[in-house]
Amino acid sequence: MLIPSIYLKINNDFNLNSYLLIFLISFISNTFSAISGGGAGLIQLPALLLSGIPYYQALATHKVATVALGLGGSIRNFKYLRNDRYVLSQILFFGTPGVVLGSSIVKFLSEEFLYLILGIFSIFLSLYSFLKPSLGLSSSGKSDNFPLKLKFIVPIFFIGILNGSVSSGTGLLVTILLIKTYEMDFLRAVSLTFFSVGIFWNAIGAFFLSRIGSIPTNLLLILILGSFTGGYFGAHLSNLKGNKLIKNTFTIVCLLVGLSLLIKSFRSLI
Repeated sequence: MLIPSIYLKINNDFNLNSYLLIFLISFISNTFSAISGGGAGLIQLPALLLSGIPYYQALATHKVATVALGLGGSIRNFKYLRNDRYVLSQILFFGTPGVVLGSSIVKFLSEEFLYLILGIFSIFLSLYSFLKPSLGLSSSGKSDNFPLKLKFIVPIFFIGILNGSVSSGTGLLVTILLIKTYEMDFLRAVSLTFFSVGIFWNAIGAFFLSRIGSIPTNLLLILILGSFTGGYFGAHLSNLKGNKLIKNTFTIVCLLVGLSLLIKSFRSLI
């Protein structure tokens, strides 16, 4: 009976306790997201849906809030971006068209199919991270060449499409792609993910999705505050504890996001 009571309270009677609940949900989900490199939508989006907001408006509201998450995480980890401006430009230049495309066609895509594919892939990433103890714990870097660039920009375009149409998991995909392609450590990869995906991709996706319907400003302000503070706090913890904490959190969040997306897909199909 807990979920119906939350639904009625949030939907019909917004009071101080309701706003505090939304803030705590946003803060906690974005703290873990800032550590792992993605997955804020695992908790935050369902909370918005429970408030009675239609899916596309909830997704747009979530993406605007995660821009604040990107800002919070990037302010704390800005120093890690200085040497990766070229990689950052690739994410923005080749991924942004995918975000625009995904946001524009989300109404015509099968949510169940997207959830199923991304859920399976997220669980695979979790298992892969678990079975590779040294993954992302050190940063060596690779010299850039055309085959390496092609290996990066093609997947980043398709991840952009997913980012424009699905709430959870795309930041995790960008993080692992950076680690595998350019042999970055987790802290470096997560910093790039939050600056590019968290700020720019989500801002663009929110703009296109907001054209479908209005965004509830009362909830948005609370979510922005929770996202920004959670993003900064999570990035601060990452700096204190290092790559081991980020890797462990990444593995757990990937698994939870994957299971959540699979459940959503199966429920829709039944």
